[in-house]
Amino acid sequence: MTTLFLLAPLFLIFEVWQLVLGERYLGIKQIARGSDPRGLGISEVTAFFWSSTLIAYWIWMMLLLTVRYGRAYAVGLLLVSVLGYAFRRGSNLKWILVILTFEGAVRIGLLLSLCAMTWRRL
Repeated sequence: MTTLFLLAPLFLIFEVWQLVLGERYLGIKQIARGSDPRGLGISEVTAFFWSSTLIAYWIWMMLLLTVRYGRAYAVGLLLVSVLGYAFRRGSNLKWILVILTFEGAVRIGLLLSLCAMTWRRL
């Protein structure tokens, strides 16, 4: 059992946190107001931890590709992330929240499955 699998619960928590922040900055109320989320001013501390965790998350997914039992999960997570980015890139603000929520839900499902597999292998 590799220690890479033991990091899955941390990234699961991060995914839930991303959904909460996404709702806060891109939520229905923000869309109704017509405000631009880039102008809302996320705090520097939050931006630092969010960016740092995203970088660590991508590194973890790439490292997961090297582990035999983690390849399918890594490919799934990477595919969902890349496809989600591609869809968000071409969408207007009203659809970005929907895409982010769906993308986050799929990644949470993959991480839950990875956590369950890790738990069974312990």
